[in-house]
Amino acid sequence: MTIMLDGSGLTIEKLVSIARDGEQVALHHDAFERINICRAMLEAKIQAREIMYGVNTGIGEFSEVVLTDEQVEQFQRYLIYNHAAGIGEPTPIEYVRGAMAGRINVHAHGKSGCRPEITQTLVEMLNKGVTPVVCQKGSVGASGDLAPMSQIALLMMGEGEAFYQGKRLPGDEALQRAGIPIPGLQARDGLAVINGSNLLTAMSALQLYDMNRWLKQAEIACAMSLEALLANLKPYDLRLHEVRGFSGAVRTANALKQCMQGSDLVTGAIKTKVQDAYSMRSSPQVIGAAHDALDFARSQVEIELNGVGDNPIFLPEYNLTLTGANFQGTPVCLPMDMAGAAITMVSVISERRLNRLTNPALSVGLPAFLTKGAGMFSGMMLSQYTADTLIVEQRMLSAPASIQSIPAAADQEDFVSMGMNTAIKNHQIIDNSYGVLGIEFMAAAQALDFRDFTPGKGVQAARKVIRKYVPHLDEDRPLYPDHNLMKTLVKSGEILEEVEKEVGSLG
Repeated sequence: MTIMLDGSGLTIEKLVSIARDGEQVALHHDAFERINICRAMLEAKIQAREIMYGVNTGIGEFSEVVLTDEQVEQFQRYLIYNHAAGIGEPTPIEYVRGAMAGRINVHAHGKSGCRPEITQTLVEMLNKGVTPVVCQKGSVGASGDLAPMSQIALLMMGEGEAFYQGKRLPGDEALQRAGIPIPGLQARDGLAVINGSNLLTAMSALQLYDMNRWLKQAEIACAMSLEALLANLKPYDLRLHEVRGFSGAVRTANALKQCMQGSDLVTGAIKTKVQDAYSMRSSPQVIGAAHDALDFARSQVEIELNGVGDNPIFLPEYNLTLTGANFQGTPVCLPMDMAGAAITMVSVISERRLNRLTNPALSVGLPAFLTKGAGMFSGMMLSQYTADTLIVEQRMLSAPASIQSIPAAADQEDFVSMGMNTAIKNHQIIDNSYGVLGIEFMAAAQALDFRDFTPGKGVQAARKVIRKYVPHLDEDRPLYPDHNLMKTLVKSGEILEEVEKEVGSLG
């Protein structure tokens, strides 16, 4: 189904459908009309020689330089050339597609001043699969993601490069093959493509989608480990969390309850400790806090996806041009710094449960390192090493980028968000977290193989999926293939899908 972009209603799920799944988009007819009205106002102001930042002035430190009539149109071309100054490997296609969709939604408000041909070209590029080649690094997340967005703007002049039908092509050739006319850049057009934090916001939106699915799987892995460790289930009673009042903790306690429904542990027939370690009984509070952090980040990202992130802003209803800093990435990157730290925190508590599963002093009767041949065999001893190194890297990456501003543009741009650094490091945090959780899943399944009782329905479903890919560890074998299989399995979400088929949605 085609997703209509009108400046409102763009959710994270819709952006995922566009960016990752190739869903078609369309610009709402009301949005098209708003863009036309705004453009007419801008052209009238140009004719009246009203001074407008980035239209008939330079930018940044050169904002006080007024351009001649002859320079106004040419300026947009040189603006894009100058700002296409990134470095590094190409950004993943889904992130660039997300940025393009977000920029269309900004234009749909009719407050950016560009010609409608510019917005419509972005629509056609999305629908026909022309994705600009965009270097991953170079944005400081203020004045927008200028460097990467400029590589998108190069296509408006038939320049730059693009991916099309699996090939990396010169921009003009990609557009020609796709049957997309080159619109060129006139006054304001170039700046209207680049002056917002659209790439870091798109990356954040896709990451939040993946983080939420990962947290649900963290709850499943937690439930498996709790069962394998013969947990006292009183700490997961919803009433305990309802009296404190944190919605995330209530959500996680309910998810754990769903996964363990039908377990012999629930009946009280199996003897358990009066009180378990924090890594077990604090799981609802810890994973729940991560849910709460992600909920806040989601609200901020969706506001940005549907807001006017641009400079200047044109208000036709007032015949007014306002300059400001609506390109500033801080409202997104500050909560996303917290979201990345939340994923690291939940990875840390996952590793602590892994330690209890493998440590014979803590595992409530499980064989040392989950092997029957301890001494001859080392079982999953080294799996913990691998989880540990991933977590140390996550901890280093969890330092906030939002406080790392370095002034730019001769101190005209003397505070920047560094939000692209947040997005880049969160990409790696999530990638590591798939490995950490995969190892806990593997260990919990191994531990349950040694237990002689019936686990909960959700736990059984998860264990069944794991055993499709990784067999029980009878005797030592190289574990890197198992680790990589489990990492891929967690990333795919198959465990989550099968568990939710069995017990219903986990939230």
